[in-house]
Amino acid sequence: MKFTKKEVEQALKTITAPGAGENLFDSGAISNLMIFGDEIDLDIRLQNPTLQARKKLEVAIMQVIHKKVYAKAKIKINTKVEAPKKAATISKGKPLPGIDSIIAISSGKGGVGKSTVTANIAVTLAQMGCKVGVLDADIYGPSIPTMFEMEGARPLSTKKDGKSKMAPIVNHGVKVLSIGFFTQPDQAVIWRGPMAAKALNQLIFDADWGDLDFLLIDLPPGTGDIHLSIVQSLPLNGSVVVSTPQKIALADARKGIAMFNQENIQVPVLGIIENMAYFTPSELPDKKYYIFGQNGAENLAIDKKVPFLGAIPLVQSIRESSDVGRPAALQDGTPIQKSLVDVTRNMVNQLLKRNINLPPTKAVEITNLVGCSAIK
Repeated sequence: MKFTKKEVEQALKTITAPGAGENLFDSGAISNLMIFGDEIDLDIRLQNPTLQARKKLEVAIMQVIHKKVYAKAKIKINTKVEAPKKAATISKGKPLPGIDSIIAISSGKGGVGKSTVTANIAVTLAQMGCKVGVLDADIYGPSIPTMFEMEGARPLSTKKDGKSKMAPIVNHGVKVLSIGFFTQPDQAVIWRGPMAAKALNQLIFDADWGDLDFLLIDLPPGTGDIHLSIVQSLPLNGSVVVSTPQKIALADARKGIAMFNQENIQVPVLGIIENMAYFTPSELPDKKYYIFGQNGAENLAIDKKVPFLGAIPLVQSIRESSDVGRPAALQDGTPIQKSLVDVTRNMVNQLLKRNINLPPTKAVEITNLVGCSAIK
């Protein structure tokens, strides 16, 4: 007796797939159906049924085909069990009231100027009229207090909603908190990961940050416990990776980008900043010496398909101003200030694009930038 594929399909539509609430065809359980004379070859995909349910389904298929199609049909059933896909557990924390955007600034390698870039972007944003805070999350090597002329300073206690909170210290229009405020200059912080994470959470949640347009987090170099603690504690709006053009630094910067792109982290990389991009002697203002290589970070940005936020030259005044606690962004009308303004504006533009094009982590809308010209 000859029978058609359509007859077999109609018969199989009378059977409900296990756990699907639909028939075998509508649920997509039948991945392949072939007929060779009186032989029927069936491939079935099921999402992790019990052995008993699978056997019961196979018996039901043979019975309905023998009854409704052909009693002597030879049926071969190939069952493939697929485990249901688990949704990625994304590490996201709770938002800080009054803070619009939280940006992590990182580097894969130490010594590329990440903290210097953080301090100068913060001051640039403050000069644009934004309300800015900096959290120095480099627990083992805090340098932000030095860069903001705050060495030896201690945060005062303040009351908020009946609770005692730390009041960040303010200089150059930027609110700052750092573990460096609670240690001596020659004191090494020798803590295991859990203790460092606890101290970091106190700096984040036991502080009275007030209303901020931006909270910049100066991460330690590399990828480790502190980075994971941050992404678990706070809903980061984005991250920025700082690197020099040097090949060795770029290799570590790749790892930093990969960390933020991890399935269980998924923090958008707003872009890469190339620090120490070139050196121009004061006596040769039109000459550029590419001491650490040329366009390395820009090429990495192209390769990893992330924005290139700009290049900051290697200038002696940047080092000098950082050492005395007056970031180079305060040097009005200088080429270095212009490069910092360009980098900062590019970062904010990428943040705005991120907020428009990607779903919110928690509270991603920029709402309090009335006086902040960074977005204009």
